[in-house]
Amino acid sequence: MSGEVWKSITLEEAIEFRNGKSSPERKDTGFNPVFGSNGIIGYTEESNSELETIIIGRVGAYCGSVYYHHGKCWVTDNAIIGKVKPYYDGSYLFYLLKIIDLNSHRAGSSQPLINQSILNSIQVTVPLRKATQTRIAAILSALDNKIELNHQTNATLEGIAQAIFKEWFVDFRFPGATDEMQDSELGPIPKGWRVGRLGDILGFKNGKASPERDDTYDYQVYGANGIIGCANSYNSTEKNIVIGRVGSFCGAVYLPLTKIWITDNSIIAEPKAEKTTIFCFILLKQIHLNTYKTGSGQPLLNQNILNP
Repeated sequence: MSGEVWKSITLEEAIEFRNGKSSPERKDTGFNPVFGSNGIIGYTEESNSELETIIIGRVGAYCGSVYYHHGKCWVTDNAIIGKVKPYYDGSYLFYLLKIIDLNSHRAGSSQPLINQSILNSIQVTVPLRKATQTRIAAILSALDNKIELNHQTNATLEGIAQAIFKEWFVDFRFPGATDEMQDSELGPIPKGWRVGRLGDILGFKNGKASPERDDTYDYQVYGANGIIGCANSYNSTEKNIVIGRVGSFCGAVYLPLTKIWITDNSIIAEPKAEKTTIFCFILLKQIHLNTYKTGSGQPLLNQNILNP
């Protein structure tokens, strides 16, 4: 972009900042994302920002984090809403804010904070022409799309892993299979194999009531429907598997691979042998735990069902 004219501005010349508001009721059926300081923390039917929004984490460990959303959303009071002013490209400004490391501009130590005054005073250099901003943003967006494609590839690889698991451990077409079978209570199984129970390879216990949740905390909180917020403590290890215990997500299975808090709407499953977490996770996905639930008005999956 030889010959392009750049100019020095403060952020308030390009973005109008205002604080978000307390989170409304969050619902699984909501279609507008709710943003806290660490990104999307749920969904709601309400909104306090429309069209193009830059979201900036305001307090805590995620102070200065930056997110970008097209369309309606709700931004909580732990974050700041940024509305792009005319003659500026919102996508370009989003990438610019990520590059300049807003967290380094924070105030406070025990409770890091970034406010509108700090943001307004930050000086940046931008291309004079909006078209140039747009072209730069398009290049960076293409790289982001590539990263997203990699995430999708990972999901595909998980699907392949499940297919291989079924081929080997359900259909018994594994490397070295001899077709020699023996009778069992589940029907014919390969010779030398045995029938066992989930309790032979996994220990089960209920999660605990959710502690105080705040999107500035470090540990994700899992309910029956996955991530529902963040807490400042954890009750599981990196090798634990989460199983939804009640409601419409009864039997759902998650593999966090990090320390988290698991609520009493879920069951904590812990492999009894080392290095078997992924095997156990794929096994649980294969057997469709939801089909073992009890109850109709309130579906339930308990330890007695999993470990008879």
